[in-house]
Amino acid sequence: MPLPHYKIAIVDDHQIVIDGLHSLLKGYNQFEIVIESNHPETILPLLKKQQIDILLTDVMMPVLTGVELAKQVKKEFPAIRIIALSMNGEGSLVNQMIEESDISGYLLKNIGQTEFINALNKIAEGGIYFSDEVLQEMLKASERKQVSDENKLTNREIEIVRLIEKEYSNKKIAEELFLSERTVETHRKNIFRKTKTNSVIGLIKYAYEHKII
Repeated sequence: MPLPHYKIAIVDDHQIVIDGLHSLLKGYNQFEIVIESNHPETILPLLKKQQIDILLTDVMMPVLTGVELAKQVKKEFPAIRIIALSMNGEGSLVNQMIEESDISGYLLKNIGQTEFINALNKIAEGGIYFSDEVLQEMLKASERKQVSDENKLTNREIEIVRLIEKEYSNKKIAEELFLSERTVETHRKNIFRKTKTNSVIGLIKYAYEHKII
């Protein structure tokens, strides 16, 4: 029984990467590279002329990033399965590409031939594949986002931080914002808890570092 045949497009601004992918695919006749380019802005017109199954795209490229290219390709050619290639697996970037471009995989450029072929086969058959290091970074990014969301200051709390920086007392803050002193005190406790600071100096330092003031 003949193996299924998949057509591949590759875009990377470094030709040596494309040459390397050619080498990795030697002997695996079920995969055929039919489009290759060092210029991401040329890919969409090429895809209109040549049908492909899988797009392998670098992430960090001039003119058009892999993130933007993937979004455009998914919008115009939703059936194409997209694999991102990168030197690093920055978790927040991977999550962004999953959410905005529905990518099927994210591979690091240091992977070997066996993992690369396994990933291609799995994705070609409708599955997904993310390198182990990438999965770990995605988990860390999700945890950081959760902590950030939990500790995010409200607009009212930010107002109070800015008044604290001006050395306003609780009474003066209450008068300025038309609140009770008790409410201001509650806000202050929440602010110190969220920012993990325990002094006004520490809070002001946090506020400057996070561009609140």
